[in-house]
Parts: sequence; structure tokens; C-alpha cells
Amino acid sequence: MKLKFITLAMLLFILAGSLVPEQPVIPVKGASNKDWNSQTFWYEPWGSSGTHKGIDIFAAANTPVIAPTPLLLLYKGEFFKGGKVIVGLGPKWQIHYFAHLDSLNASTGLFAGRGDVLGTVGTTGNAQGKPPHLHYSILSMLPRPWLIDTSTQGYKKAFYLNPIDYLDPK
Repeated sequence: MKLKFITLAMLLFILAGSLVPEQPVIPVKGASNKDWNSQTFWYEPWGSSGTHKGIDIFAAANTPVIAPTPLLLLYKGEFFKGGKVIVGLGPKWQIHYFAHLDSLNASTGLFAGRGDVLGTVGTTGNAQGKPPHLHYSILSMLPRPWLIDTSTQGYKKAFYLNPIDYLDPK
């Protein structure tokens, strides 16, 4: 009986996270789909990671980076390649990864609402010496095996979602 209750509770929890509305906005204030190269998601070769598992949204240094959707902020800090980064959990159990930020908004608490400022565009991490941009990736915590293909590391497409499709659905 206890196992059935736990299973039902987990299913309801997953379902609840899937029902939160998104209506995402581009995570760089004032940016449009002209500010990224539509061919860069899963582009290869891409340095030590092999393939580029996100998009780079180009903007002037210090342009605000905003939450594309409501987020539970899981991490604000630094990673070697990403430089200053923010990681947040959004609706539909998706992890949003923002990298190369110049600054992190210290006043952002545990939650960020859609459009809240997270930080600013920069060139930290392995983006030093390159034009300022935001590297933006989305990972699904619930695998989508139908997205797997034969490209390099194509099995990872079950988890890495194309931010272009997310931000600019046709």
C-alpha cells in the first residue's frame, strides 16, 4: 500500500511540473532570432565538448540576461568552461543553463520569474577573446528517446533540447 502511494505521489509530482505554463522569452533582453546562428545547435566539431549543445546569443557586453520562464535557481557561480553561470529548473522538468555571464545578479533569490534579470552577457570561461554572448542550453530531466539520431553524440539528444525550437516554435 505504501509503495502504491509513493508511486502515485511521484507521478502527480512529475505531472504537476509538466503543467506549469511556459511562454518563454529570449533570455537576452532586446534580442531576437537574428542574434544567434540557427546552425549552431549540435554543430561539430566544437572544441573539447565535440558538439555544441546549445546556442550562443550575441549581444553587447553587460546586456541583461533574463529568465526565459519561471525558474527555481539551482546554482549561481563559476564553471571552468562556462565561466560565470546560472543553472535553473523550469517547467516541464527542464534545466536551463546560462554561461559566459559577465556578472550574476546578487539580488536574485531562489526563484526567478519570467523576465527577471539573472545577470549580464559577457565573455567569461572559454569565451574569453570572443564576442560577448550568452551560451544557452536546455536539458530535459525526462528523456525523449524519439529525438536520438545518428549524429555525433546523437544519443544525448534525448536530454539536450534545441533552444531554437523552444524559443521560436514554428
